[in-house]
Formats: sequence, structure tokens, C-alpha cells
Amino acid sequence: MSSKFTSIPDEIYLLCILHNIGATEPNRALTLEEIARWTAMDHFKAEQSLNKLIENKYIEVIEAMGAKKYFVSVGGIRKVLSMYS
Repeated sequence: MSSKFTSIPDEIYLLCILHNIGATEPNRALTLEEIARWTAMDHFKAEQSLNKLIENKYIEVIEAMGAKKYFVSVGGIRKVLSMYS
């Protein structure tokens, strides 16, 4: 019996990781470098995924001390939770 793994899109994987580590409010936002480290994605792929999530309003961006930081929006939290139900 063989098992098949279905691959989820990179941006959904990234969204789930950010949600699971608690980056769900501005004071818990992470930089691109931190996100790439947490998700084990290369910098370019992480940035592409973040841009898709921002377009879909699942991620919000703030600027803190001259650096862009990213966190999961309310819509992103709903998206993640809907995958678990």
C-alpha cells in the first residue's frame, strides 16, 4: 500500500507556520529573514509567498525600526482555522 502526500502551496504552508508560532498581531510580527528561518524557505520563495498572502489580505505588514515585519491578519487566522475544521 503506497501513501500519497498532497503538497500544499508554499504560501499556505507559510501562513500555517506563522499562525502556529503566534505571529498574529503587530507586536509579534517577524521580519522576512526570521520567516525564512522559521519556514526553512529560501529568502526569495518566502518573499513570493508573503506577497501572495498580502494580496489575499491574509498577512499584514508593519514597519518597525526601519524594517518590514509581517503578521497574520484576522482573515489569515480565519483561513488557517477553516483548514482545521
